[in-house]
Amino acid sequence: KALGARTRDVLIQFLTESAILSACGGIIGILIGVGLVTAGGAALGMSVVVKPSVIIIAVSFSAVVGIFFGLYPASKAAKADPIDALRYE
Repeated sequence: KALGARTRDVLIQFLTESAILSACGGIIGILIGVGLVTAGGAALGMSVVVKPSVIIIAVSFSAVVGIFFGLYPASKAAKADPIDALRYE
């Protein structure tokens, strides 16, 4: 905001960051989960089926949770006075 960004721009930036970080966490969780299930299935001699639709739903849910819990900090940062924010650093 000190360089001329609007409140809306700051809000969008924070929400985009929280969605991307949450989606990346979801992707890492999916990779670990699929790896463990595949290893367990191989160890027990069972076939494993991982549906792509479930993966898409899981990553989408993760991104939505990130947006939901990033909304308050984003709105607080967007409404902050630039002078106070820079002084706090």
